[in-house]
Amino acid sequence: MPLTCSHLSVSYGRRRALSGFSLSMEKGEIRALIGPNGSGKSTALQALAGLIASSEGRAEIEGVSVASMSRRAIAKKLAFLPQQPVAPDEMTVAQLVRQGRFPHVGLFRSYGRKDEEAIAWALESTGLTGLAGRTLQELSGGERQRAWISAALAQEAAILLLDEPTSFLDIGYQVEVLDLVHRLSRERGVTIVMAIHDINQAIAVSDRISLLEKGELRFDGAPKALSESGLVEKTFRVKGTFVEVAPGKPPHFDVELTKLNRSGP
Repeated sequence: MPLTCSHLSVSYGRRRALSGFSLSMEKGEIRALIGPNGSGKSTALQALAGLIASSEGRAEIEGVSVASMSRRAIAKKLAFLPQQPVAPDEMTVAQLVRQGRFPHVGLFRSYGRKDEEAIAWALESTGLTGLAGRTLQELSGGERQRAWISAALAQEAAILLLDEPTSFLDIGYQVEVLDLVHRLSRERGVTIVMAIHDINQAIAVSDRISLLEKGELRFDGAPKALSESGLVEKTFRVKGTFVEVAPGKPPHFDVELTKLNRSGP
């Protein structure tokens, strides 16, 4: 399996941010991490990427402990895109995507044919070939997010971790990014773990969903099973109903605007 973790726990001082988190991913699977703010989604992604040390448990890439791997070795297998990545506005799309080859090129080797092919594939896969010469400041929000995903793809990593990839985007750009995520999974076999706020987007695009609350895993399973569990209403303290919009299509969560009493059980 490309990515697994077992009983992963992370603490910041006395605060336990993640407790006993486990998952097991299949090649080409899309896993959504959902939960209220502060539930541990971003912490889980960073621990899986080896960016923060776990106090307990372990994460593995293809059976090898992430803690035992160098940053360059991890980058050849896994790409992590944070919620708000930063690069100079004057940088072109092509320059940004070329940076994705650094784990393979290093400091002293020049870009070879394989590197150029990987860059071209990353641009093509994200629909950015025609925008390669544009600077980041010239791009729309959706185009900029696709550029960052393209840079991650240039790593030729089989695993992609995305932290809130649709945040701060208009609905059209959200759909654009989620469609790209789905195509990468189905057409390229990329394994994707994605922290996301929108429950309906998570249900629509993911194969499995992990629901976190206060750093603990409350649910791990298929979207339909989550819709039947009652956990969304309980965890997010909202009244709502899952509605089947069409036979064979994922259910849609319709939320009432009146919140439940947060001091209740």
